[in-house]
Amino acid sequence: MYSYRIQKHDLVFKKPAKTSRNIFKKRTIYLIHLTDLKTGKTGIGEAAPLHLLSIDDVPNYEQILIEKLDEFCQIENVDELELFHYPSIKFGIETAVLGTKAGDKGELYYTPFTRGEASIPVNGLVWMNDVDAMLNEALTKIEAGFDVIKFKVGALDFDEECRMIEKIRLKYSTFKLTIRLDANGAFLADEAALQLKELCRFEIHSIEQPIKANNWDAMQRLCSESKIDIALDEELIGVKIGQDGEKMLRYIKPQYIILKPNLIGGLKNADHWISLANKNNIAWWATSALESNIGLNAIAQWVSQYPTTLHQGLGTGGLFENNFTTKLRLFKGKMTFDL
Repeated sequence: MYSYRIQKHDLVFKKPAKTSRNIFKKRTIYLIHLTDLKTGKTGIGEAAPLHLLSIDDVPNYEQILIEKLDEFCQIENVDELELFHYPSIKFGIETAVLGTKAGDKGELYYTPFTRGEASIPVNGLVWMNDVDAMLNEALTKIEAGFDVIKFKVGALDFDEECRMIEKIRLKYSTFKLTIRLDANGAFLADEAALQLKELCRFEIHSIEQPIKANNWDAMQRLCSESKIDIALDEELIGVKIGQDGEKMLRYIKPQYIILKPNLIGGLKNADHWISLANKNNIAWWATSALESNIGLNAIAQWVSQYPTTLHQGLGTGGLFENNFTTKLRLFKGKMTFDL
């Protein structure tokens, strides 16, 4: 048996976080404090739809959250709830349940990472800004020890963005620095191929979601023709995995998929995507969806179960002025779990 309470919290960004789609100044989240009445232990999960991106970014979200939690406390099985349209609620309840079973040091999963024996490599994220500010932020992160830098692109003049990336690449060869890009669907389908061809000369590792989601034919052509590897991100949101997941991966044939458990229906769904990716020879990494340290901690521990060596997109905990305390530590591009 379970009881719960909901804590609403507005995360405030230290500085506006800009993508090609939106500018974030604050982020409303809901913390689920779930108590197992048999053991008396409480776990905390984070439910937080992302504005203009989550399929559950709806006005009556808090009321739906209450209704789903009431239902969960009756049936006590999150997999039996109808939560396809509310992926962030699935993630929140799922991770709260994990918290009720966590170890004394907050271990949701027992891995070398949570035992303090291993670290997770993390990319440094450069948000959209004017090109000089983006260049300076990238250099700062490189000097801080990040050897993989991801740039948000697509909102500025394309030639300016290319010149900025060129300055970075002239200073740091591909042997010293890996460059990733994330377009958030900003490129036009009939222009993307030429833009990727232009970007290719900078030895780019990969680009996330170059064009808008749900344009499978155009995305398939880009994945087959581009010399830059392509990662599907928004493409996974709102997809019924059992029905369409493998069909999509087999048709588009991306080199990577990006897993954001909060947006794709929780950790079990992310496990399912990994299984499909492995089956189709597609690599993956996980990225936060601007969660607080509560959600970020759950994702990091979940990732640590897998033997991936790819850099993860989990360096967003420092974006907020009023985040929660955490055992996660980020130093020189490596994330560790503080015992």
